Amino acid sequence: MGKSSRDKRDIFYRLAKVEGWRARSAYKLLQIDDEFNILAKDHNGNPLTRVVDLCAAPGSWSQVLSKKLWEPLSEVDRREVKIVAVDLQAMAPIPGVTQLQGDITSRETADRVIQQFEGKKAQLVVCDVTGLHDLDEYVQSHLVLAALTICARILENGGTFVAKVFRGREAGLLGAQLRCLFVGEVVFAKPSSSRNSSLESFVVCRKFRGDTVLPPSLTSTTAPDHKSSDNSVDSLVGWLSELDQLTPEQRIVLPFVACGDLSGYDADSCYELGDDYTPLDPVQPPLSAAYLDVCRKTRSAAAPPGAGNVKPEDDRALDQILSLQLEETQLS
Repeated sequence: MGKSSRDKRDIFYRLAKVEGWRARSAYKLLQIDDEFNILAKDHNGNPLTRVVDLCAAPGSWSQVLSKKLWEPLSEVDRREVKIVAVDLQAMAPIPGVTQLQGDITSRETADRVIQQFEGKKAQLVVCDVTGLHDLDEYVQSHLVLAALTICARILENGGTFVAKVFRGREAGLLGAQLRCLFVGEVVFAKPSSSRNSSLESFVVCRKFRGDTVLPPSLTSTTAPDHKSSDNSVDSLVGWLSELDQLTPEQRIVLPFVACGDLSGYDADSCYELGDDYTPLDPVQPPLSAAYLDVCRKTRSAAAPPGAGNVKPEDDRALDQILSLQLEETQLS
């Protein structure tokens, strides 16, 4: 797809490149913050100084966290703000953000996050995790539960959790499960930068109470990776499955809130490009796409007999092309 065609079809994709965001998803977090003020203060009214971005690559949400929580501060006050981005993939550095490569379901990753906070837990955890789009929302809900698994270890009591979900027939069950863990507001939010044609929405959960309802095997970062002597469960999914029944408060239908300026840009509309329009490259292509090596081998195998190996300059060009294609996929 040409740059101009994509820019015309997706206004937020175009704006992301103009304003320096790595992905259009930055506007989703900004609009959620406009509605719920999740980046203003913690539950005690204190400034946010410990924040985690799970499944952070390519880094647009980490950029928002840096711009909102780190950039406005003085050099001295910046030392108190710790923003940790966690992902299996490496991504280009972001000012004020510490990057950790690791599995969000791993206890070791939780330990490394706590070390960054000098033994304290996070006040806010955000997660823009996305599974395969051709799988159903049930799989996505389990990705959210995987994010909650690490939250049980790294999110402080009273903390806030924000994650992407796909609303479907399992959304009610997921909402009820979340209300077992949060005593405050639990709502589904739909930013205006998210396409109406997409089932995507975001769940915003306040006042985490994990330490009061979950067994120590799920909340401690120092507990062993096996069942303890009191036969407590080892996974959040296991704990939820052992609940005898949900209370009426937990069974209620969660509110659905529209975020962002409803009179602003429409994510599903096309906008004409001006006469002076110049297409821009994505702000930050991926450092290393997992499938690049396979693409190189496929390209070499398809070359005519006697053509020899792919030239280094062709290899670099392929890297650039595929990186831009991957970035477009992530931006969408």
